Amino acid sequence: MKRLILTMTFLVFMSLNSVGALASNTYSKYGVAISSDGERIAYGISGGGETALIFIHGWSLDSRLWQNQLGYFSQQYQVITMDLAGHGNSSFTRKEYTMVAFANDIKAVIEKEQLDSVILVGHSMAGGIIAEAAKLMPKKVKGIIGVDTSQNVALEFPQSDLDLMTKPFEEDFQGGISVFVKDSLPKEVDAELLHWITQDMASAPPAIAINQFRHYLGQYVSGKASRVYESVNVPVVLVNARLWPTNSEENKKHIKDYSIYYIEDSGHFPMLEKPNEFNTILMEAVKSVK
Repeated sequence: MKRLILTMTFLVFMSLNSVGALASNTYSKYGVAISSDGERIAYGISGGGETALIFIHGWSLDSRLWQNQLGYFSQQYQVITMDLAGHGNSSFTRKEYTMVAFANDIKAVIEKEQLDSVILVGHSMAGGIIAEAAKLMPKKVKGIIGVDTSQNVALEFPQSDLDLMTKPFEEDFQGGISVFVKDSLPKEVDAELLHWITQDMASAPPAIAINQFRHYLGQYVSGKASRVYESVNVPVVLVNARLWPTNSEENKKHIKDYSIYYIEDSGHFPMLEKPNEFNTILMEAVKSVK
């Protein structure tokens, strides 16, 4: 009987913990902001605090990318995750998905929620987007944190190279995504995680995703990837994996206030691959901005 009571107590305790964990990862508020070109931008809010952390997903993904960060960071901060135009639950009617247009999506959310102190966290493609957003809102954005992005903001290559990189997605979008995701993760990655990321990215409308891809990498054809930082005067922090080498010496030539943290033994999606370790490192990065 004593063993039965202990077992029942343990099960009740675990179920309560599970409910608490679930509750900590749910949003307290959902909203829709209207971007500068009329696109409807869906977002969710959890937690509270004077400083808001806005998490921005990368190319062909959505706000679910940050599912493992909500509970952790909402204990100290107001946490906002959002779907950029052409992604997730936001609208898909934009003609050109430029980095500046995406930055205006962020601006729309900040203005809708009347935020005055914001740190932007952006993954992959969003590294360039949050730099544009900091340029747009120098008084509201206190710092930007890129996640596995901006490995060399001064990198430049010709249009012909961009065309070659885009070709696999134009010929077979789902096949191109499958190869891209596989090459972006360690060989021993969990099969279910590989499948989830692949399916999420491959579910995007191909024409829209390719338009975004060309604008994203087009920064490195035009040189705008580095020039945007001429107007960014807030701390720029990277949390990068070592899958693709980061050239910090080159970055420092263009970014006024630059620092970097590394997450070891991770691929391009550390927030999903190693969430606990990633959260700890990202919290250090956030504290360094404050």
